[in-house]
Amino acid sequence: MVFKLNSQLLSRIASGNGHGEDSPYFDGWKAYEADPHHPTENPNGVIQMGLAENQLCFDLIQDWLKKNPKASICTPEGLNEFREIAIFQDYHGLPEFRNAVANFMGKVRGNRVTYDPDRIVMSGGATGAHETIAFCLADPGEAFLVPTPYYPGFDRDLRWRTGIKLIPVDSDSSNNFKVTIEALENAYEMAQLDNIKVKGLLITNPSNPLGTILDRETLRSIVRFINEKNIHLVCDEIYAATVFSQPDFISVAEILQEDIECNLDLVHVVYSLSKDMGFPGLRVGIIYSYNDAVVSCARKMSSFGLVSTQTQYLVASMLSDNEFVEKFIRESKRRLAARYRVFTHGLDQAGIKCLKTSNAGLFLWMDLSGLLKEQTVEAEMELWRVIIHEVKLNVSPGCSFHCLKPGWFRVCFANMDDQTMHVALSRIKTFVNKEADTKKKPKKSLRWQGSLKLLNTPRIYDDFINSPHSPIPHSPLVRARN
Repeated sequence: MVFKLNSQLLSRIASGNGHGEDSPYFDGWKAYEADPHHPTENPNGVIQMGLAENQLCFDLIQDWLKKNPKASICTPEGLNEFREIAIFQDYHGLPEFRNAVANFMGKVRGNRVTYDPDRIVMSGGATGAHETIAFCLADPGEAFLVPTPYYPGFDRDLRWRTGIKLIPVDSDSSNNFKVTIEALENAYEMAQLDNIKVKGLLITNPSNPLGTILDRETLRSIVRFINEKNIHLVCDEIYAATVFSQPDFISVAEILQEDIECNLDLVHVVYSLSKDMGFPGLRVGIIYSYNDAVVSCARKMSSFGLVSTQTQYLVASMLSDNEFVEKFIRESKRRLAARYRVFTHGLDQAGIKCLKTSNAGLFLWMDLSGLLKEQTVEAEMELWRVIIHEVKLNVSPGCSFHCLKPGWFRVCFANMDDQTMHVALSRIKTFVNKEADTKKKPKKSLRWQGSLKLLNTPRIYDDFINSPHSPIPHSPLVRARN
């Protein structure tokens, strides 16, 4: 007997597509997974440049692990600790873990601020941390303001299961996408006109995808804004240690120490070890809140996504080694800066410009507007299809980050070895030169054809995932990726 699945038997979440997988951002991942580049086995495959991952310092991690085998309970040296780590631990987390993370967060911020270990709440990566904080701060139908362009995963992390809304705060490439109070006020007023209650503002500092940091005065104005409106401020600082050149990173925690009026109960920080340490697979996410009620509630919710005690034990041992931590932070910045210089030099040789104010992150905000047939989202998507299917590079189109101006693409540069980077640059240069030659001849349509959903940019992205099906076959995508 054959049974036909009745969607009414499932919940709206299970039968819907609110995960946001139907996005060009994730389509690029599917294209890569279908044809991944390998230097010998598949040299003509798609190179992964959509993964914001720091793989430049694994040799430092491996050296530390060799010298500290006891840090892992799965070695002969660590075997004596196995029983105590394997048995039940409550959701507060190991005290040594919270102490080490608080210490590391301070070191990343130049020891200009200190963090209270008792305010550290763990979560399964920044993905789980963002959802938890959304559950704590807003009810379904209420909203957060989010400056654009912003990480596409926020549409999943903050909206999918919580039912809250995200209201874009427009930014302009003419001022390097700087967050302005005028734009914040306008978005807030528009929400009120639409009878939407704004519960908070979410900022990413350093920015994903821009690779920029917020200056002190901008941060101060943001703190004044949320205090005046009596709304929450959630600061995603997961790229704090990836700032590789001046000016230095400034945490919201530094601003709160200054002479500024602010209700501390409104401020919350999301952090993780996925970017700064290159540990996305360990799923170490952190909520640091100045609000006692939020700490208490988030800690209870963390039981749905705890960090394993084995991971806590290892991380606590590593981050408690102050000499190693300082060396790692210093060397990571140096290697990121070197990779950035080589990559931007290669792009410059191809005539491609990037956002000049970037000095952080694991990616570049690349301007390909000069290659567009016209300055539209449709033209951006057509160019993106060519880059994916002909140039064989998975870069992420700006519209998937809700960027209003067409032609911007995020390209990640720290998730590959030097050889792969040079192959990618060679492909880019060849493509750009070919396009330049084509413009000198009678115009012809691009070879790759096919239908592709287009991402519109409404003021509120409730219909973000309701566009037509992608031409790239879908596969389950459950891993958290930035």
